[in-house]
Amino acid sequence: MGLSQALSAALAGVNATQQSLSVIAGNVANANTPGYVDESVNQVEVGGNNNGGTSVDTTGINRDLDTLLQSQLWTETSGDASADLSAQFYQQLQQIYGTPGSSTSFDAIFDDFTTALQGLASNPSSYSAQSSVISAAQTVAQNLNSMTASIQQLRTQAEQGIASDVQTANTALQQIAQINQQLGATNVSDTTTATLEDQRDQDITQLSQLMNVTVLQGSQNQVSIFTGTGQQLVAAGQASQLSFTNVGTLSATTLWSANPSDDGAGTITLTSPGGSTTDLVADDAIQSGQIGAYLQMRDSILPQAQDQLDEFANQMSQALSNQTTSGTAVTSGSQSGYSVDVGALLPGNTIQLTYTNGSGSPQTVTIVSLGAGGTLPQSTSSSSANQEIGVNFSGGMSSVVAQLNAALGANLQFSNPSGTVLQVLNNGSSNVVNSLSATATVTSLTSGSAQLSLFTDGTEPITGAITAAGSQTTGLAGAIEVNPALVASPGSLVAYSSSTASGDSTRPNFILNQMTNASLTYSSTTGIGTSSEPYSGTLTDYLSQVVSQQGQAATAATNLQQGQDTVLSALQQRFDNESGVNIDTEMSNLIALQNAYGANARVMTTIQELMATLLQVGS
Repeated sequence: MGLSQALSAALAGVNATQQSLSVIAGNVANANTPGYVDESVNQVEVGGNNNGGTSVDTTGINRDLDTLLQSQLWTETSGDASADLSAQFYQQLQQIYGTPGSSTSFDAIFDDFTTALQGLASNPSSYSAQSSVISAAQTVAQNLNSMTASIQQLRTQAEQGIASDVQTANTALQQIAQINQQLGATNVSDTTTATLEDQRDQDITQLSQLMNVTVLQGSQNQVSIFTGTGQQLVAAGQASQLSFTNVGTLSATTLWSANPSDDGAGTITLTSPGGSTTDLVADDAIQSGQIGAYLQMRDSILPQAQDQLDEFANQMSQALSNQTTSGTAVTSGSQSGYSVDVGALLPGNTIQLTYTNGSGSPQTVTIVSLGAGGTLPQSTSSSSANQEIGVNFSGGMSSVVAQLNAALGANLQFSNPSGTVLQVLNNGSSNVVNSLSATATVTSLTSGSAQLSLFTDGTEPITGAITAAGSQTTGLAGAIEVNPALVASPGSLVAYSSSTASGDSTRPNFILNQMTNASLTYSSTTGIGTSSEPYSGTLTDYLSQVVSQQGQAATAATNLQQGQDTVLSALQQRFDNESGVNIDTEMSNLIALQNAYGANARVMTTIQELMATLLQVGS
């Protein structure tokens, strides 16, 4: 190797060392900068001419990044943000029910009501006992009202959280697209490229906290970002736009629906750069991150908690006001069956029918009286052993008969022999009608029966009516109150007719029994029981199930939060160890570079001395 080649190699070594020293200085300076990835200079060996010898050259700056680990970290960041937010909401929800056993918890308030009823049953003529029952009942209703308001406040909080997070997500998407554009330029320096990629990774991390995303590496250091279900959020230098229809304050009846005409809560729309739109909520595209947790709370967890309260209010009310009349056996030639007067039925009231079909299979049919424009939430196949059929009674008995024959005429024959009497006979010798009854709401306080409307929906009786506006049960816990007529006349807690003796305990005992001992069947929409095996039990049993279920869900949410925190912390530590700045390593590299720099400098000094000596000899 000639002196010129040796000098060139030493000079290349000095330049490469200087670049490496500059990168190390940057690493040390940014050791505590969030999102900064450790950098190193990419050095390559450069071959010499035919006389031999090699040198070194630099071809850019490397980010010492484990992309697979980074992808896992983004996924867990999304899951951790979702778990944290869900746990916070569950804790707030637990506070709404109150600490079990405390005097302010809902179960204690209901127990106070039953205790007041026991006092009334023991001393029906006592005005003080009557007033205590009214007061305790009002406290139950007011507590249900307050719990409903609190649940809807949480749903509104989720709605506002989505609105805020969508704005933050849009900012992150725009910044990612802008950085993609900058990285796609041909005149970007290596140092600038690394800095821009660090900034973009921070934006992606922030986006991951809001929603689950998939990141794909493209050409020219650009990335593409997609939702969990594949909708593109960022493509090269273009970002899609998220929009949210914030409806403001939510109520128990303002629920999200994929049908825009029924939707009462805000939805998230993704608009691509080309103008096409996608409803991300309907598409179930956001399943984790803060937005995913907000959506789950707003549209699933909290509405179900509201359903549980509504069903309690509904069952508590109808347990006191519903009166069932059994049908009378009838025959007509070779046909047999039952008849019952349905004239007292109100929208929401029901007719119960059981029969055995030609195959010997027992069938149960619940016929629901629908209000104006009402339809059942779900249609039930006529072949089901447990059917629910909605019938509009507003058109008169002939219309009712026609509707029922259209639905069940293959096995049964309905008719209206007189007045408001409904008759059902077997249609064919192999079918057998086993029973028929009608359950109606007693609205008068002096009907002559123990039943009464102790609770009302404002001034309306509570029947569970289904109209075009929806079911009365939805949000009932927020509207329930003690019957104003009963508040004005507490003696009606005892007097069920004009001739009832002041000490008659018939009605007080009935109310007490219904509130403490009656086994009631609850809707499966509450998440307690199933549609095929609905939960049955007393009001106290049901309330215990609600509190237990919510407590278990809150505990599970806390455990998930702790687990996610541990996983994320471990991944973050591993990522920092592999891609972050290690001061000890940087110092070790610095010493090695200083030695290399000194060695190259000595080579250059030696060559300089040799060349000076040669010049002196030549002269």
